[in-house]
Amino acid sequence: MRKATPKAPHENANAAKSSKDRQFVTALARGLEILRAFTPRHPVLGNNEIAQRAKLPKPTVTRLTYTLTQLGYLNYSAESGKYSLSVGVLALGYSFLASQDIRSIARPMMQEFAEYARAAVCLAARDQPHMVFLEVCQGNPTFQMRLEIGARVPYGSTALGRAYHCGLSPEGRITMIEEHRKLGPKGDWEAFRASFDKAVRDYEKYGFCVSLGEWNKDVYSVAVPLIARDRSKVLALTCAGPPFDLTRQRIIEDIGPRLVRLRDRIFAATHGNF
Repeated sequence: MRKATPKAPHENANAAKSSKDRQFVTALARGLEILRAFTPRHPVLGNNEIAQRAKLPKPTVTRLTYTLTQLGYLNYSAESGKYSLSVGVLALGYSFLASQDIRSIARPMMQEFAEYARAAVCLAARDQPHMVFLEVCQGNPTFQMRLEIGARVPYGSTALGRAYHCGLSPEGRITMIEEHRKLGPKGDWEAFRASFDKAVRDYEKYGFCVSLGEWNKDVYSVAVPLIARDRSKVLALTCAGPPFDLTRQRIIEDIGPRLVRLRDRIFAATHGNF
């Protein structure tokens, strides 16, 4: 019997949901969507709120939150009738971070770069429509960006997301664009598509992607993809800072090319295995 081969997560984040994939366990996917509904801004949620955020039927949510509570991944408050993440999730997150050898290898190089650039340097991975920070190094004591490991930013308007997109295969890029067309806000589809088309042109011209105040008007950023040797994983490396310091000219002429070299150093130090 031919063994099923898992697809790379960055190539097919939601495709299994929309196809009749016999290997795909819908109940498990729904449980994980419930865990994703909790964020630093929304740490406590009731079943109605979870159903809205996860886009799931309330009866399904009720059964799954009960199960996740019994397994130790959610806490339930009888007083408020709401849930919060439990230590079981922390254990999973810690196990993931501990397995990422690239963080300990890249951190000294990232910190050195952050201090040179007087900016924040971050390493991130994709989690559906977000980029999640795996490592953060601050290099400007007077401009500390509020970025923490585990925090999420949208990939649509950030240099991180654009760099991740450029690190995908042509087929992967098409899949990512199609996912946003189906799942993202309808009003921003044309702008989203145009921004990623421009990101690909920038990447082909410069070797990096930029976001000049599009995610946050007080932040200019540049990013590059970091692709595993076997192409099973794509990460993104960014440098972000205030526009008065990290100007477009400085990004294009200095910081961007240096970030490309930093990415190459990290790849060489890890042998592309991460």
